[in-house]
Amino acid sequence: MLAQDGKVRVIAFGAHPDDCDIRAAGTAAKFAKLGYAVKFVSVTNGDAGHQSIGGGPLALRRRAEAEESARRLGVTYEVLDNHDGELLPTLDVRRQIIREIRAWRADVVLAPRPNDYHPDHRYTGVLVQDAAYMVVVPNICPETPALRKNPAFFYYQDNFQKPAPFRPDVAIDIDDVLEQKMDSLDAHVSQVYEWLPWVDGKLSEVPKDPAERKRWLVQNYAPPPSAAVRQALEKWYGQERGAKVQHAEAFELCEYGAQPKDEELRRLFPMLK
Repeated sequence: MLAQDGKVRVIAFGAHPDDCDIRAAGTAAKFAKLGYAVKFVSVTNGDAGHQSIGGGPLALRRRAEAEESARRLGVTYEVLDNHDGELLPTLDVRRQIIREIRAWRADVVLAPRPNDYHPDHRYTGVLVQDAAYMVVVPNICPETPALRKNPAFFYYQDNFQKPAPFRPDVAIDIDDVLEQKMDSLDAHVSQVYEWLPWVDGKLSEVPKDPAERKRWLVQNYAPPPSAAVRQALEKWYGQERGAKVQHAEAFELCEYGAQPKDEELRRLFPMLK
């Protein structure tokens, strides 16, 4: 249910403190510029994602990186205290997710699909799916008032093909906020410049110069739209503009939760107007 001022409230879930930024920072920046409330939630504290530090010191570092990213995007960021690499779709964590969605009074919920190379990503998707109906059930987590209307739940774009490929129901042109998205990723130093390049065997390729690093981020985290995403861009923005978009973020409507039609999708994603 939209707030009285008509502004959409968006909550995005990721397994780790950089996941929401990678998948939806551009869209979040556009919402924030319109004065809409956006919250990123990391379901784990990220205390395992590094080659040389871990535990509490890494969790503190990654929380600080998330806070800096939030400052650069103009959003709110919360990091839950579940261990990285150990996430399971338990009742306890499901209740955490339910409370987060309710407390934010979300209209739009973003999350990964429950098929992914990383178990934390998969289980974050499962947890959000499992919360999708329960957020309107008053006797579940009664200490946090239930929502009167189910939000619309969306999956982030991914490249996994089984059991089914990603379907871009909504595609957002982020060309005008691409630099801001790269700034948000740049805040996650431990990940984009250290851990992820190291685990991929590409640490030596990371530039030292800050300006070169930003260009490197674009090359690695801002691929051109796929054919399916291009088709969605042309649907939402018209063929002429959609054909010119260089960078986009796309989302698939989950079968659980509200099922908005095109007119309502334009209300939920007002940057499509």
